[in-house]
Amino acid sequence: MVDTLIRLRDDAASTAPVVPFADLGEASNATAVRLSPGDDARALLPLLDRLELVEVAFPAYTDGRGYSSARALREHGYTGELRAVGDVLIDQISHYHRVGFDAFLPNQPITREAVDKAIHTWPEVYQRTVDGRQPIWALRHG
Repeated sequence: MVDTLIRLRDDAASTAPVVPFADLGEASNATAVRLSPGDDARALLPLLDRLELVEVAFPAYTDGRGYSSARALREHGYTGELRAVGDVLIDQISHYHRVGFDAFLPNQPITREAVDKAIHTWPEVYQRTVDGRQPIWALRHG
């Protein structure tokens, strides 16, 4: 993994040790957790107020379950750092951002400039998002 963390947040990056979701019960004071594709993000809902970082693992770009995890957390009020980790591709950055990811730790190097460009490539969207943008159909039809 490349050690290049790209953050779209102004606060300091979490330095808390990241525990796997399966170990979260044992580490009752953990403030950072990593979700794997098979983990149910909804199990974190009672803990959202204490979590400062949720990493969502993307072992392969073809596995989109992490998108659902991110969206569920954001829709339930999670405001901490939401970091996509692993096979994070520049072509999908705008999609990660739309569901609420605000930090990226990719396997391959990506520049901050490329991330910013990818996020702004498509200003209109067709689906509802958690990044605050209105879908194009809502803009057209009120």
